[in-house]
Amino acid sequence: MNKEIAPSPQKAALSNNQNTSSLLTDLRALFKAPVLIANVLPVFSGFWLALYFTGTSFIEHWPLFLLTMIGSTLVMAGALIINNWYDVDIDTIMDRTKHRPTVTGNISLKVVLAMGISLSIIGFIFLLFTTFEAVIYAFIGWFVYVVLYTMWSKRKYTLNTVIGSVSGAVTPLIGWTAIESGFHLVPIVLFLILFIFQMPHTFAIAMKKHKEYEAAKVAMLPVVYGFEMTKRQMVIYIACLLPLPFFLASLGTVFMVIATLINLGWLAVSISGFFTKDDMKWAQVNFLYSVNYITILFVMMVIVTLPIFN
Repeated sequence: MNKEIAPSPQKAALSNNQNTSSLLTDLRALFKAPVLIANVLPVFSGFWLALYFTGTSFIEHWPLFLLTMIGSTLVMAGALIINNWYDVDIDTIMDRTKHRPTVTGNISLKVVLAMGISLSIIGFIFLLFTTFEAVIYAFIGWFVYVVLYTMWSKRKYTLNTVIGSVSGAVTPLIGWTAIESGFHLVPIVLFLILFIFQMPHTFAIAMKKHKEYEAAKVAMLPVVYGFEMTKRQMVIYIACLLPLPFFLASLGTVFMVIATLINLGWLAVSISGFFTKDDMKWAQVNFLYSVNYITILFVMMVIVTLPIFN
């Protein structure tokens, strides 16, 4: 009679570690972790700047800060997960997305949809304990991304990038309005910076992955109108960023100078696209510049308003 041999404790532990690692990888892909983190930073910056301009203490408002950050993060995570659920057919075709758990089947689509809806609802509940205005902006971002972008425009119109950019641009308004009304020059300028930035940023990604978008029949600008049109639009959008730091003069000369320099640097990179022989390399440089650009800008807003600098 054959006896079943139990696995050694070492092999069992290794198997558990592999399963845990696989689950974490799947969740990271499902939540689109880099995108989520990139959207959380402007929420924090908006909250911090609202405290600064209203002369309010962070320590006094740390419970409100936690509610704002947790709530907005969950709402955004919910929207990103629903996007994964809806786009599973596209993700199956594209190389950069074919390892997502919705495609591999590691997490069922029913579970994914339930997660997306649940996290969104829980996030809105958290935000209800902040201000109604913060909830409004969070809902605008969620609705635009899930309904107007993911379910309506992404597959049909090149304007999908313009529409989708609204959802990312409202993030600092969520943080700001948890403290103060959004009818203030600073959060409006932050909205404009994020809205305009996302256009060339997304176009750079679309150029890099244009063959995949074409195969998936997603109406991205480089796919429909080609690289030359995309390059021209990138230059125009980046040029539109140039005057915006001057509307944030209240953040100080150091901020305005650095922001202007990195704007000019990005404009120079974008103009060089008309003379490049390697569009893919140029698009990659543009993408990396855009990621560092927005990170530096929003981190710098916090740094220059720290008490030690004032």
